[in-house]
Amino acid sequence: MSAILALTVENSIATLVLDRPAVGNTIDMSLARALVDATVRCDEDEAIRCVVLTGRGRLFCGGGDVSAFAGAGDDLSAFLRELAGVLHEAISRLMRMKKPLVVLVNGPAAAAGLSLALAGDITLAARSAHFTAAYGALGLTPDGGMTWSLPRLVGYRRAQEIILGNHRVSAEEAAAIGLVTRVVADDALEAAGAELAANLARASTAALGAARQLLLDSFDAQLEDQLEREAQAIAAAGATPEARAAIAAFLAKRHKK
Repeated sequence: MSAILALTVENSIATLVLDRPAVGNTIDMSLARALVDATVRCDEDEAIRCVVLTGRGRLFCGGGDVSAFAGAGDDLSAFLRELAGVLHEAISRLMRMKKPLVVLVNGPAAAAGLSLALAGDITLAARSAHFTAAYGALGLTPDGGMTWSLPRLVGYRRAQEIILGNHRVSAEEAAAIGLVTRVVADDALEAAGAELAANLARASTAALGAARQLLLDSFDAQLEDQLEREAQAIAAAGATPEARAAIAAFLAKRHKK
């Protein structure tokens, strides 16, 4: 992978590391395109069973690269449209792939960095992390799916305060309102993420992928439609060798007690 995005695969776990620490891992066009390439691989490589996303250095991700915005000059509108479109392709892949996504927020996350944090199925935040929408200070509007994900996780009123009021959310508050899964000590973040990813990688990728899709679909579904989707999904999962092996192992373990 590129020098601005590290990608390693070990024990069926792909780890993506935003690697522009000198500029707070902010997203320019090169990093956005590298994210697309990496997420396509994570999505399509069947050997990968779990994906971890984090940042290198003090920040997780400071959002878009404002110097790149300034460099666009009179073409700023077209530049932002293209940058958002590329970033959105990566975020869509991360949220719709079959593999579970663990996000380790190692430091402050702002703007699109907050959006990336929201994309995780399980998001762990270092105690030093904090979260800011930040767009209003630049006269811009949210991207990265923030206006879709944030109200679903924290509620409409809190999303209004965070986005419109540019309220900075501490790691502890983020956990309390459901923006992240839980807070861990800074020096324990990597180990906690590794343990979590290993557990997810041992689970059925097909079942986890179907569960991810059911959760995404649930907000727009009528109850009976969702019940039918669940019935179809559990039937499909039951037809897999992984499910049969897991059921047999469960029964064998119970019989030993």
